[in-house]
Amino acid sequence: MPFITIQIAESHSIELKRKLMQAVTHALVSTLGTKPEWVTVHIDKFERENWVVGGVMHSDKHSDRHDEKTVKS
Repeated sequence: MPFITIQIAESHSIELKRKLMQAVTHALVSTLGTKPEWVTVHIDKFERENWVVGGVMHSDKHSDRHDEKTVKS
C-alpha cells in the first residue's frame, strides 16, 4: 500500500493537482503492480515565501515566474 507525499507550492490549481495525483497513481500501478485503490497520494502545500534556496527566498528569486498577490494587513 504505497503512500506518497508530494510537496509543492500552494499556487497550483485543483485541476493541475488532480492531474498530478492521477499521473503518480498511474506510475505506481504500472511500476509496482499495485491496485489504484491501494495508492494514497498526499499533497503538502507550502507558501513560496517559506522556501529558501542558498539564502534567497524562492518568491524573491523567481518573482517574474509567479503571480503572488498577497494582501497584508
